[in-house]
Amino acid sequence: MTSSDPLNAVFEHIEANRTPFLDRLIDYVRHPSISAENVGIAEVGALLVEMLTGIGLETGLVSTEGHPMVVARWEKAPGKPTVLLYGHYDVQPADPIDKWLSPPFEPTIRDGRLYARGVGDNKGQHFAQILAIESHLKVHGALPCNVILLLEGEEEIGSPHIADFVHANIGMLEADLAVTADGPRHASGAPVIKFGSRGEVSFELRCRHANGDLHSGNFGGVVPNPIWTLVHLLGTMKNADGEITIDGFDDEIEPPSKEELAAVERLPLDVEAVKRSLDLVRLDAPAERPFYDRLCFRPTLTINGFHGGYGGLGSKSVLPNEAFVKCDIRLVAAQDPADILRKVAAHVEKHAPEVEFIAQGSIDPSKTPITSPFTAPLRRAFVAAQGEDPLLVPAGFGSLPNYVFTKILGIPAFDTPYANHDEANHAPNENLTLSCFYSGIRTGAALLYELGRLQLLARKAGGVQSAPNSDGQLVRVE
Repeated sequence: MTSSDPLNAVFEHIEANRTPFLDRLIDYVRHPSISAENVGIAEVGALLVEMLTGIGLETGLVSTEGHPMVVARWEKAPGKPTVLLYGHYDVQPADPIDKWLSPPFEPTIRDGRLYARGVGDNKGQHFAQILAIESHLKVHGALPCNVILLLEGEEEIGSPHIADFVHANIGMLEADLAVTADGPRHASGAPVIKFGSRGEVSFELRCRHANGDLHSGNFGGVVPNPIWTLVHLLGTMKNADGEITIDGFDDEIEPPSKEELAAVERLPLDVEAVKRSLDLVRLDAPAERPFYDRLCFRPTLTINGFHGGYGGLGSKSVLPNEAFVKCDIRLVAAQDPADILRKVAAHVEKHAPEVEFIAQGSIDPSKTPITSPFTAPLRRAFVAAQGEDPLLVPAGFGSLPNYVFTKILGIPAFDTPYANHDEANHAPNENLTLSCFYSGIRTGAALLYELGRLQLLARKAGGVQSAPNSDGQLVRVE
């Protein structure tokens, strides 16, 4: 009997159950769970508790000040690692409904894809993890390692309560690593492992001058224009060369490691194809900045919307009395959201004290070293399940609440996306290819198997004390 036989048996079970697994996914995504509108959250939370209890996990709903967390666990493998699998059961609103080719909560298969709101982000992906757990239990009666499954109900509204929840439940969530299946594969179609996620802060700038709109002929050049005030202020925050010019903004940015630079060099890239696909004639300034440096190693300042003045048909010779702009900043590892918001507020006060600065939501960045001793077993899981070594991405381009694992629990956190790169998450016609769904189940099963091959010698508070090196041998992690 070879060491791969236990995993092959699970793969055979998955293959034999492709149709019932798909039927169950269709049933799951049929249930709306829109956190922004508080639609279906309680019902789907209860559905998950019943489902997870039914496959043999100790499961419960844990209250927060917002929507509850679903926490399930199987911890009957002494001496083996504990992996915390994170996902979220809430979904985005379906608007605009008229852009959907089929109703968003009536799952429909077309051309090898399942179309439904939430199927890619994130129900199909964490359901693949659940089926991987179930498949091991069905075939072997046990899991190869210990598992904690954490499913959040507020990720799509910025995870406002997850940090407090994790702080309050550190003992219940003690694990050696966290793995999230969320987001798309690489645009080339290759599987990826992401080692971090960018943080985000958002804010508004509001300006009001006169007590009402005025005639531009009678008052232009006399009364200040709030739109121009905001334009000039924004020009002091980012220049035409693409440099963010807020005092102290770059102070905490750390240069990438040689391993991270080597990893991005291996990422497939056709810049001209990207430009053609988006009808672009150029990339954003600075022109010389490498493509993946922009997404992995550098923060951004984005104007999300600018509002003020007349926007109707024709012209109107008006001098508006108020205007506002919405912005977000994507943060890289070591940048602190509260510190950045303070620096933006100070910049506004210095350059345009009459402008009101309104801080809004934020999420911390997270980072796990690409040299983590858990990288090797995760890579082996992808090779076993998909026959392809995954690309290594030092930092994900979007924002996930992985900081609660790296900064609060003190454990490494990885993102292993299962969805196709064109899943259209957050957009009409969100979809998941059936091949990605099945390979996700296989990858989840292989992940548990590879972690189960490890024997941890000891665990210390806040993280793993022994873990595998690239040869699968145990080494001490200080």
